[in-house]
Amino acid sequence: MKAITLVSLAASVSAHSIFQKVSVNGVDQGQLKGVRAPYSNFPIENVNHPDFACNTNIQLRDNTVIRVPAGARVGAWWGHEIGGAAGPNDPDHPIAASHKGPIQVYLAKVNNAASAGTSGLQWFKVAEQGLNNGVWAVDNMISNGGWHYFDMPSCVAPGHYLMRVELLALHSASVRGAAQFYMECAQIEVTGSGTNTGSNFVSFPGAYTADHPGILVSIYDLQGRPTNGGRAYTIPGPAPITCSGGSNPNPNPQPTSAAPAPQPTGGNGGGAGAPLYGQCGGQGYTGPTTCAQGTCTASNQWYSMLSPLSLVVGFMLTCLASRPVPPINVSPRLGKGHDHDDGGMAPTNIFFTCIYFSIYHPGIPGGT
Repeated sequence: MKAITLVSLAASVSAHSIFQKVSVNGVDQGQLKGVRAPYSNFPIENVNHPDFACNTNIQLRDNTVIRVPAGARVGAWWGHEIGGAAGPNDPDHPIAASHKGPIQVYLAKVNNAASAGTSGLQWFKVAEQGLNNGVWAVDNMISNGGWHYFDMPSCVAPGHYLMRVELLALHSASVRGAAQFYMECAQIEVTGSGTNTGSNFVSFPGAYTADHPGILVSIYDLQGRPTNGGRAYTIPGPAPITCSGGSNPNPNPQPTSAAPAPQPTGGNGGGAGAPLYGQCGGQGYTGPTTCAQGTCTASNQWYSMLSPLSLVVGFMLTCLASRPVPPINVSPRLGKGHDHDDGGMAPTNIFFTCIYFSIYHPGIPGGT
């Protein structure tokens, strides 16, 4: 249980992301309006997870149904955590630049988008963006301040849908089961005169396998660059629907402002250092070799990254050394629903109490 607590603490400072806002033809629909989201920004790595459709532990949800005209330009906004950046100058907002990968959009027809469940739905893809000329969909999203844009196909039939937006981070995907899936669902009503009710339907879970070449893949070339070695990248899932008469949207729209995120220069470890999960070494690498947090850990000959374990250990030592725990009675079973006085603090729980006060009571000794 304590090991799980440590992992959870590492996740709280991780470089993850949440889809939490929609725009339609340039009009922002509002924070969390019509979007079902959890508080946690942690990914799902198991493609057979029962909540693979719209994510797990959904706690933020309203009854808004967003009207989307067929053919509209739609934006999906991602933030490091609910509300956006984790703090001033957050280097991992909207997501860490190391988390390269594709972004896809699926629809599932429902009777009422505000109340529909997510089990047993049939999904069809309406948009996808992967790797183009060395630029990933995630690169474009970061360059656009967290916005991922796509065109709703003009032929989509009117009605209520759940719109599933999925970001797949491939920085660790060379290990089976380590690709990171981020997804949330929005509640929309498509309007217009389209007649296409979908094709190439899939179910979630069930649409992907852990061995798919777009999921189990090393995207780094011999110089450690995330270009997939110059090879074409295979996006998981079916092809997007097509509209007859040449009205199909571009499956990989490239905003004019899109560009690969700039890489740090200089290999002497100067500056703020590499961010968590960022590259910090490898053959041909010229960026910083020290880390803003934690230590640099070799992954293979060509790629090293910041390990969250070193961050947890460092936080533990710093907390115990410089943040004395206040002399109060606290149950050693913090977070388990116990509010009685246990007559003091067990020594084995000093570290966890230190962390508790660091997070929830920063204004008293032990806080940060």
